[in-house]
Amino acid sequence: MSPEGPLVITLTGISKCYGTVTALTELDLVIPQGSIFGIIGKSGAGKSTLLRIMSLLESPDSGQVYYGRERVDTLRGAALRERQRNMGMIFQNFNLMASRNVSGNIAYPLEIAGLHKRQIHERVEELLELVDITDKRRARLRELSGGQKQRVAIARALAVNPQVLFCDEATSALDPLTTRSILSLIRELQRKLSITVVLITHQMEVIRSICEEVAVLDGGRVAERGTVRDLFANPRSTAARELLHDDRYRDDSGDRTTERSGGDE
Repeated sequence: MSPEGPLVITLTGISKCYGTVTALTELDLVIPQGSIFGIIGKSGAGKSTLLRIMSLLESPDSGQVYYGRERVDTLRGAALRERQRNMGMIFQNFNLMASRNVSGNIAYPLEIAGLHKRQIHERVEELLELVDITDKRRARLRELSGGQKQRVAIARALAVNPQVLFCDEATSALDPLTTRSILSLIRELQRKLSITVVLITHQMEVIRSICEEVAVLDGGRVAERGTVRDLFANPRSTAARELLHDDRYRDDSGDRTTERSGGDE
């Protein structure tokens, strides 16, 4: 974990437009430190834009983003890169490099950070053990299942001890059994490392399985925010009720309507 520890993420009055399309409108959100926080919404709700702004890949048209007491949406150059080193990202499609084996993929951010070869080797071995794929250290990506690839991606995201781990539809390409395994791993890592996890998804069952608190996005705004228990017991917004009752966003039977890849762990 970063010496600074986990941070509260605060977004105030965030708006973002792309031409004539409004992605976010005056959005306010506070993500508690050291939590597993879910952000859910249908396609077009603004989830991806919000993630890119929180992870400093884009700047809002208006509004402010704070990590702890530091305003970060105005950072540029070396200061921006330094802040981004405190973030880890995992994605639906893994974003791994086919030209490298498992260890090489995990080592990449450590190489960028300028660590010595011995330090890189030791850290890679720690991470392989952390995500339980030590036997795959020399494997090529084509030899791995979807779940194993996501474990490599998680290890790579944790390589530089981030304060925040962003998960962008990280299980949407996996079958239900592997999804449960990856969610269990993320929960275990969050507890062990005391980091903040922000999980973007359109699956209510993913939210129910792992998150403590959740924000429901609808039309670029936060339609509802609260504990996961309260959301499922008494959804207050139309957007939340639609997500709970629309089979496309559920996984009660173990079947998914989204496209999968990767198979078993």
